[in-house]
Amino acid sequence: MQPGSDRRTWQRYIALGDSFTEGLSDPDPGTPDAFRGWADRLAGHLAAAAPSGTVEYANLAIRGRLLSQVLGEQVPVALAARPDLVSLVAGGNDLLRPGADPDRLAADLEQAVVRFREAGSDVLLVTGVDPRQTPIIRRTRGRVAVFNAHLWSMAARQGAVVLDQWGAAWVQDARMWDQGDRIHLTTEGHRRTALAAAAALGVPVAGDDTDWRTPLDPAPPRPPREVLAQEAAWVRGFVVPWIGRRLRGRSSGDGRTPKRPELRPVQAGERVG
Repeated sequence: MQPGSDRRTWQRYIALGDSFTEGLSDPDPGTPDAFRGWADRLAGHLAAAAPSGTVEYANLAIRGRLLSQVLGEQVPVALAARPDLVSLVAGGNDLLRPGADPDRLAADLEQAVVRFREAGSDVLLVTGVDPRQTPIIRRTRGRVAVFNAHLWSMAARQGAVVLDQWGAAWVQDARMWDQGDRIHLTTEGHRRTALAAAAALGVPVAGDDTDWRTPLDPAPPRPPREVLAQEAAWVRGFVVPWIGRRLRGRSSGDGRTPKRPELRPVQAGERVG
């Protein structure tokens, strides 16, 4: 399948990955401590485009998961369910760690892509966002760029689709990101990502499905004191706890299970989440 070429439909969609695909920072107003996210929203777009008005959808993503965990825990479950579409987004947590090898990570990921393609599943991959504007995290920019280059190459070899976040201008706007951690999209960011994914797949969306490409109006400048206070709050609230979990060998996803572990129907117009 070539990206966006045939505007085809799917009936069985499974989302794999970590917190990005679990949907963190896109709270579900109807359920305490629950999240929607771009994959839930994409499932709704897929259902609306399907001739039957229905798609079966599962989301196996769990926050904090490393690539090896996604490949070992989620991929076998997804293969057994025989989806016709999977989104496979993993490796971001690995790339945050010093010494991560993007070449090795990409090689491992491609093995999973091959397995899905041989099983008849279409695969959606997503590049990492350019972290150049985020203090500390921008040190991973080289590793992320190498990993992204591999994603494009493996997609060309295996016939997968790539959603390009690295080149998306709108995603560089700080208002698209949860300012508590700066690595998870806000509700608006997830909404736009779902539309971008639909566009990459060639899935038609009713109404105006192109507004996701348009950056927000420029934000007013912030006082330097406010900027410094937010930087300090981010270090205290996210960076220090993150380092502490790494030192203790813990993960934010310890003890968690997938929010939607089995394929269940999604109807056109249904609010998934």
